[in-house]
Amino acid sequence: MTAYLLRRLLALAATLLGAALVIFLVLEILPGDPAAVTLGLNAAPEALAALRTEMGLDRPAPARFLTWVGGLLTGDLGLSYTYRVPVTQLIGERMAVTLPLAAMAILLAMAIGIPLGAVAAAHHNRPGDAAVMVFAQVGLAIPNFWFGLLLVLVFAVGAGWLPAGGFPGWSAGLVPAFKALLLPAIALALPQAAILARVTRAAMLETMQEDYVRTARAKGVSRRRTMLRHVLRNALIPVVTILGLQFSVLIAGAIIIENVFSLPGLGRLVFQSIAQHDLIVVKDLVMLFCTLVVLVNFLVELLYGVIDPRLRQAD
Repeated sequence: MTAYLLRRLLALAATLLGAALVIFLVLEILPGDPAAVTLGLNAAPEALAALRTEMGLDRPAPARFLTWVGGLLTGDLGLSYTYRVPVTQLIGERMAVTLPLAAMAILLAMAIGIPLGAVAAAHHNRPGDAAVMVFAQVGLAIPNFWFGLLLVLVFAVGAGWLPAGGFPGWSAGLVPAFKALLLPAIALALPQAAILARVTRAAMLETMQEDYVRTARAKGVSRRRTMLRHVLRNALIPVVTILGLQFSVLIAGAIIIENVFSLPGLGRLVFQSIAQHDLIVVKDLVMLFCTLVVLVNFLVELLYGVIDPRLRQAD
């Protein structure tokens, strides 16, 4: 297990270093002047020169890259040119909204999609299976931002049960904060739940054809126990794979959903930073998103080894 973990950690470090290099090349090395982009084409030459010095653009590219990577490792992400506050502070404030939102969405997707997929597999080619497949098709067809607006019309404007947008902050209490995140979490979770339902159903139907499942049934193990202990557990690897991929989809989808619901999260910060040409914030946020996605995939690979120990031995 130790060797398996070390190999995964080395791969994680190499992936993050490669991602940092690509982000740096795209935002600082390719043609274009980041200082001119930040201040605008009509900025005074003196202001441009001062900003280039502040951004470190007068230094060689390798030195700038090493300084940036060193700042990432120590938590010094620089100063936002728009907000004039440390980027670390900005990200910390916004992450307190985006991470709970993504966690709520993925938990809702799992709570809905996996049981529905299991029900569909257990009732294959019967009405229950057909109903789940209809739900999956509808969930995939509806854009999450449109579904979010529909939720606002029904539950916020119509019923008045939940707020239509905004975030009161965690200092206002857990209940108001979770109520503000519930509708956007549902909007993000619907298409992911539909995908999970389809993947769970397909994986379980394939597992049900295995010899050990037929052997368990022949030995008198009940259908319910066979489905839960043998079929569902051995069908979890593709489900866990999809969960890892869904996290990156949720981060990307949060950019739209947070703007729809006026949530002060990382997605809205990305949108505002791009609009305001605050490239240092954009660079750090893109690196943060890459790190989150890589870390989630790393955890998924570790879960593979927990679910099926044979994978640790084969790797």
